[in-house]
Amino acid sequence: MLTTHKTTPRTISTPMPTPVPLPLPRHFATGNSFQSAYAVGDVSGLQKTAECWKTQHSLKAVGGDRVKIHLLVIDDQFDFTFPDGSLFVAGRSGKGAMEAQDRLVQFIYKYLHVISQITCTMDTHLPYQIFFPSAHLRSDGTHPDPHTMISAEDYRQGRYRPNPAMAKQLGVDPIWLQRQFIHYCEKLEESGKYQLYLWPYHCLLGTNGHRLAGVVDEARLFHGFCRGAENRPEIKGGNPLTEHYSIFSPEVTTCWDGNPIPGVQKNTRLIKTLLEADMVMMAGLASSHCVKESIADFLGEIQRQDPALARKVYILKDCTAPVVVPGGLDFTDDADRAMKSFSDAGMHVVETGIPLEKWPDLPF
Repeated sequence: MLTTHKTTPRTISTPMPTPVPLPLPRHFATGNSFQSAYAVGDVSGLQKTAECWKTQHSLKAVGGDRVKIHLLVIDDQFDFTFPDGSLFVAGRSGKGAMEAQDRLVQFIYKYLHVISQITCTMDTHLPYQIFFPSAHLRSDGTHPDPHTMISAEDYRQGRYRPNPAMAKQLGVDPIWLQRQFIHYCEKLEESGKYQLYLWPYHCLLGTNGHRLAGVVDEARLFHGFCRGAENRPEIKGGNPLTEHYSIFSPEVTTCWDGNPIPGVQKNTRLIKTLLEADMVMMAGLASSHCVKESIADFLGEIQRQDPALARKVYILKDCTAPVVVPGGLDFTDDADRAMKSFSDAGMHVVETGIPLEKWPDLPF
């Protein structure tokens, strides 16, 4: 079990005044949330603008925050947030991710004087990974299509086999890799969460699809310059032998022979950082997958330590969106069921359209 130096919110001797929202800065335009080409061009100019904003609104450095508020933004990256990304999270509205990020950055600007840290996670992949078509071959030697679901039985029956090129990259025998793929599918199916799903190539390291959405990147940098916050991104998803929906831990951790998958580990440092905050906010993409699994993992850590800590977690529901594949699978209901389970466990599912001062259980 992960242990921390502090498992309960700190006691505030003098109540902190309820924060009054700041105005939106002049550089922000809501239309940019819907423009895939938008990016931070002049970082030096943004820093100077932030310094002026800091002076104008008497903003203090985060080191002096009596209440530590940590915002975790999950995978708001180009490939997920825009229609010309390879895995656009459209939601049922058709604009889900773009609408979600627009609400998110407006919330950041309004409350940057009370948000202590912003951690943006970044899904980070290579061309040959177990959840990409490149890892698998059909019996006729061709690759399966994206959005194919593969079961352990499919592999046992010879409908699929591992790509020998991937075995060579990993330095393993193709027979070993076949056993591993069967084991992997079995572990996924035993968990009751998913079958192996082959995703379109997305968030490949070094590509445009990997970068943070422009307005999100701009907001985290502006916040960092205004308040002296590091706002370091967190990388996940690079292991070739496992999916990594959650920022905290991979889906499968073992090889068929009982050994751990090389390089697989739990992100205990980030878990500890969040548990030490007085208030944790969570948002991002997609509510049906990476957001859901990240929150579920964090809730599991909370329940192992003190279930009451769930009350300091706030899920910004309107700053998320689920995966909806046009003409295919719709994961909206899965996301909604997950949100209800998190609420039932004591976490707060909130919307940014409601002023922060009206949220329940605030540590102010």
